[in-house]
Amino acid sequence: MAIQLYELCGTDPNRVFSPFAWRSRMALAHKGLAFTSVPWRFTETSSLAFAGSKTVPVLVDGETIVADSWAIAQYLETTYSDRPSLFHGKAGAMRFSIAWAETVVQAGLVRMIVSDIPQWLDAGQVAYFVEAREARFGMPLAKVTEGREEKLPAFQASLQPLRATVAAQNFMGGDTPDYADYCVFGAFMWARNVSPLVLLAKDDPVYAWRDRMLDLFGGMPRATKGCTP
Repeated sequence: MAIQLYELCGTDPNRVFSPFAWRSRMALAHKGLAFTSVPWRFTETSSLAFAGSKTVPVLVDGETIVADSWAIAQYLETTYSDRPSLFHGKAGAMRFSIAWAETVVQAGLVRMIVSDIPQWLDAGQVAYFVEAREARFGMPLAKVTEGREEKLPAFQASLQPLRATVAAQNFMGGDTPDYADYCVFGAFMWARNVSPLVLLAKDDPVYAWRDRMLDLFGGMPRATKGCTP
């Protein structure tokens, strides 16, 4: 039985936008493993009961069920050790990339794109999403992203560690990408697939890195439905 990956999408199953599921999608491609994408939506928590999880990604590989993107990466690295390494022997160092992706990149992006997400959801999902996110932020979603163009310079400045790295080498992993790249790239795919906001100038080394990432694995990331190139 083919590997299955439960991934967050909206009404259109081809618009995959969970940053965490993107980490797993890229990890599978890195390992050269074919998989079937199983669309999952915000209000379908009961469908993940078999995995003991309420969120995606969830990986099903035969009789093995793995929830959580980091656990999936570790499972793939151990189980398919004969295939290209996700960690380049630096599994511990990946924890920094995971933390930076979540506390800097995703945290910066959410305040600029969260109000774009409801348009891709059906009515039931919209009600759930808006209520949950407005409770989290303590304000309407439109207010969260208000003046987002003015927030862009600060967000772009926060990317300086990534910018300095990919100005000197093709990927965070060096000449070839590794799981660190996939963790940060997942956040950019989240934004690309839900928001028309242009995040990066074309002369930014981060833009060039993101372009290289979009072209990986035969252009699989670029082929998914997005709002920006």
